[in-house]
Amino acid sequence: MSFRLQPTPPARPNRCQLFGPGSRPAIFEKMAGSAADVINLDLEDSVAPSDKDSARANVIEAIGNIDWGTKTLSVRINGLDSPYWYRDVVDLLEQASDRLDQIMIPKVGNAADIYAVDALASSIEAAKGRTKPIAFEVIIESAAGIAHVEEIAAASPRLAAMSLGAADFAASMGMATTGIGGTQANYYMLHEGQKHWSDPWHWAQAAIVAACRTHGVLPVDGPFGDFSDDEGFRAQALRSATLGMVGKWAIHPKQVALANDVFTPSEDAVTEAREILAAMEEAKANGEGATVYKGRLVDIASIKQAEVIVRQSEMIASA
Repeated sequence: MSFRLQPTPPARPNRCQLFGPGSRPAIFEKMAGSAADVINLDLEDSVAPSDKDSARANVIEAIGNIDWGTKTLSVRINGLDSPYWYRDVVDLLEQASDRLDQIMIPKVGNAADIYAVDALASSIEAAKGRTKPIAFEVIIESAAGIAHVEEIAAASPRLAAMSLGAADFAASMGMATTGIGGTQANYYMLHEGQKHWSDPWHWAQAAIVAACRTHGVLPVDGPFGDFSDDEGFRAQALRSATLGMVGKWAIHPKQVALANDVFTPSEDAVTEAREILAAMEEAKANGEGATVYKGRLVDIASIKQAEVIVRQSEMIASA
């Protein structure tokens, strides 16, 4: 381990982030009643330019008037290349109640983007006397974003989470696909004449996880566009969880249960993790640095892996 310890990310459930357009206030109550850990009210891509002002007003009203329970409540603002983002930040922090937990910043390309929003948010909080600092989540959805992913992860103490936005990322990279997440028809290997589909997002996800874990940020997988394909969603989510991501977006309510199922440690996994910890405690008591559990070697590194599973289970249970 480096002399500089890896910081701990925010201790909050983040298995599923449910998105809904700010221009559709009729669905807000249903979102609040869902099983999603995080609610993302959207002012960006899902809202037409003519509806930006009314959507913002809808969201500000809903933040204070709807019971969001213990969910993390987030609003995705418009991109910094638009004429809308500054008004999103100003109106949200001047008019919305303190129930708002987080602002999601899309299409982040470098640390300076975070600095700009951070400076504006800090000034408003000081002027308005807001005692609850707003957290940030960023979306990596461009070539610049993935190239600068580590400086982005380190850009602000407000940063709580980072997501991969597959669609815009693919467009920025010039990828030959119109799919949003998942395996792609032309991205495959041949083995003995049989096609085996690979995961074109793997390397970007791994880069995001590494940057996030280095700087104490939650890494989150983004959208899976085909909400009629439950198995495809589940397969993508399982790959993301295996890489170290803590959750996934839901762009349709039916995806919430799928994400929660994948990113909630199973009873068997938790039981095994606890047994590994107990086995290592016994080994330490005997002056040993390693032991055998179910025919395989476990050591100090195994303790860290097991502790992650146990902590995640306990956090979800207490939410």
